[in-house]
Amino acid sequence: MKHSFVIILLLALCFFGCEKDDICSNDTETTPSLIIRFYDVTNPNTDELLDVTNLYVQGVGNDDVLTDYEIVATDSIAIPLKTTENSTQYSLYEEYVLDDNDTPDDDSDDTVTGNEDIITITYEMEEVYVSRACGYKTVYRNVSINLEPDSDNWIQLIRSVDDNQSVEDETEQHFKFYH
Repeated sequence: MKHSFVIILLLALCFFGCEKDDICSNDTETTPSLIIRFYDVTNPNTDELLDVTNLYVQGVGNDDVLTDYEIVATDSIAIPLKTTENSTQYSLYEEYVLDDNDTPDDDSDDTVTGNEDIITITYEMEEVYVSRACGYKTVYRNVSINLEPDSDNWIQLIRSVDDNQSVEDETEQHFKFYH
């Protein structure tokens, strides 16, 4: 009888001593990316979407191309922002072409053609508590984008969707680029 009581007591302690697993679900919103949609500049009042052909997106000072944006045709992009600095820069190429000069194993003679525009995104960061399992996410406030002027900008106009634009989720666009 004593052994039965001890076993029942141990099982009860094990059952009540358990707690929910701390697993961050894939459905939980984390630090959002900035959503940019591309529009036809010839009629900016109608907001007609227009694909950018041979789009190539790369962070300035980063040798790696942004995943999913290596020579694509698209009318929108989702780009991550830095969480360690108050600004992020990207090179956006239109009509990007890499010519390897028939020497695919030798990168030293490769040439790139296309129209490169450099954008600088500035913002204020705020950490928001999500849960014990997921920790914190960063949201961005007062987001603005500046286009580095050159002699042949393919991006003609940049508009934020809201005044004092913030980036809190990835459910809708944040900026409109007209080209």
